[in-house]
Amino acid sequence: QVQLVESGGGLVQAGGSLRLSCAASGTAYSVGTMAWYRQAPGKERELVAAITRGGRTHYADFVKGRFTIGRDNGRNTMYLQMNSVEPEDTAVYSCAAGRLYYGGYYPDDYWGQGTQVTVSS
Repeated sequence: QVQLVESGGGLVQAGGSLRLSCAASGTAYSVGTMAWYRQAPGKERELVAAITRGGRTHYADFVKGRFTIGRDNGRNTMYLQMNSVEPEDTAVYSCAAGRLYYGGYYPDDYWGQGTQVTVSS
């Protein structure tokens, strides 16, 4: 069973930066696509960014040019570099991953517990 653990959330001022990390463990096998989702109070969960094992990336329109997703396949880790954050980015950010051969942009086989990101104005 794969476990995903996020880190790096917290409070940041608008215009600032924050880096989230996600580590996958608990299995000898690697995972496929990894992604970040977020859910703000009263809103549905939405995809923020995804990255395949081969490094192809996909971003939601609302973060293009501000956030960067990356991963290290050897270490089964992923990060989300968040720059120029806005109060609207306030949400619980969750890491998700697909099984080894999943190559789409919406993985949902494994989930982390989530980490809170709060952007103050």
